Amino acid sequence: MIETVSIVTDFDLTLNISHVLEGQGVDPQRARPAICDTAREVLDEARELLAPIGMYGKLLVRDFRHQRVTLGDGTDAVFEGPLVARALAGAEEVALIVCTIGSALEERVGAMNAAGDILHALALDGAGVAALRQVSQALSDRVRRDASARGLGSGMRAQPGQEGWSIWQQRVLFDLLPADQIGVRLTESCLMLPRKSVSVVIGVGPDMRPDAVACDFCSKRGRCQWRVDDDPSLHRGFRSKSQAQTA
Repeated sequence: MIETVSIVTDFDLTLNISHVLEGQGVDPQRARPAICDTAREVLDEARELLAPIGMYGKLLVRDFRHQRVTLGDGTDAVFEGPLVARALAGAEEVALIVCTIGSALEERVGAMNAAGDILHALALDGAGVAALRQVSQALSDRVRRDASARGLGSGMRAQPGQEGWSIWQQRVLFDLLPADQIGVRLTESCLMLPRKSVSVVIGVGPDMRPDAVACDFCSKRGRCQWRVDDDPSLHRGFRSKSQAQTA
């Protein structure tokens, strides 16, 4: 377990109609007026329901062999898989991130669905997806700024559940980071609760740089309409298995 972690609650989230639409996988430039109106109608309620919180910490890399990354600081934890090996190649440290927007918005979406208000439920869910992306990106930015201040670079993001990194490795990450302190836990199938939660690792080291994204290593990269070319958390429609729970 990481001994020193930072817990963050001071997020400056800015939700607008485009964010809500993108969170639903809808192109704002092609959205029908009625869909835009629904997105507008849920904005105020979404803002009231958000309870963003996140934590991050870092561990030294002790060993790197083939597709196995062994962490130090007395943990001997191992991340294993082609994606995480690529993401952490050259790293001296690994930053671990877990964040959530809480459960209130998800519960409200469930109540709307139960009442038959499907359109507003979809829009509110889209607002939650967009907000979680912003929270995840804000924490990633903090890690990158901290690395830069120490004269170090930072690499691409990777998440358990993306192709090339088993979702079962969530257990390793959660054994290292005390996510229960921010109200996030794992189910037996390694999905996170609240469902609007994300876990991320970022490698830090002298020669690290974010010159790739998980899409670059996906078997569907040549035909997927949701391919991205920079940080995946910012883009419409991007889902890993761990993020699919936010849809």
